[in-house]
Amino acid sequence: MNATRQETPNLRIGIPSKGRLSELAGDLLRQAGLQFRRQERGLFARVSGLPVDLTFLRTDDIPTLCAEGAIDMGITGSDLLEEANVDLEVRLRLGVGRCRLAVCVPDDSAYETAKDLDGSRIATSFPGVTTAYLAKHGAAAHLVSLSGSVEVMIQLGVADAIVDLVETGSTLAANRLRILDEIGQYETVLIQNKQCRDRETADRVVRRLEGVTLARDYAMLEYNVPRKLLEKAEAITPGYFSPTISQLENSSYVSVRVMVKRKEVINVMEQLEIIGASAIFETAITNCRL
Repeated sequence: MNATRQETPNLRIGIPSKGRLSELAGDLLRQAGLQFRRQERGLFARVSGLPVDLTFLRTDDIPTLCAEGAIDMGITGSDLLEEANVDLEVRLRLGVGRCRLAVCVPDDSAYETAKDLDGSRIATSFPGVTTAYLAKHGAAAHLVSLSGSVEVMIQLGVADAIVDLVETGSTLAANRLRILDEIGQYETVLIQNKQCRDRETADRVVRRLEGVTLARDYAMLEYNVPRKLLEKAEAITPGYFSPTISQLENSSYVSVRVMVKRKEVINVMEQLEIIGASAIFETAITNCRL
């Protein structure tokens, strides 16, 4: 078994070489126990304690290189995966880097529907997705394909509309643009090619990253409650399977420890306080296996 593993090349994972997504990917991997050190501007790094090599690549190249077998897995945006139009498996949605791809037009334009874009000029970094979207709505346009920012292309007279990623909408407001239609919602994903050289290690990586992503959705809530009110408290906090109940020295009280959806914590704490619970506090979960 050891001899076989020595002959098997390390699992190769591609991650973004720079930018916000590079930081997100690096943080996720380290939280999942994949420790590595990247030399300044280095293209490769070895993961400590696992047969894994990291390769630092352009984010939009990762889907194509994964499909071609240069890497076994990769962390990239689902928008870039759709644009690349390659046959890969999405192993895990990582819950970070969420954004929307939208068709945007000038505030004072007469465009109301996608059909109105027929014959227009559209600037975008997503020509493939844009072409498919227009075809779906029975429209055809001249696409101006760009690799950088496209928000100013209307002001420059290059385009009548743009298709671009939208997060808060502040950039659109600054450029006096409005959303005509939303094409899709995207996030950071872990992808894998279908000829992965080490599926066992790939599965271990997925499980480790699952532990981090799941932990981000939950918090640990602990509180004391009179035993006579326990049934009401359990109705508010049923837990993932069930809460952990501990007897306090005062036999009329119990301590409850339970996982709660992070987005529901404040509302749950208020409900518990109303029924008579006390000493309610939240603890962050950084990793878990469910």
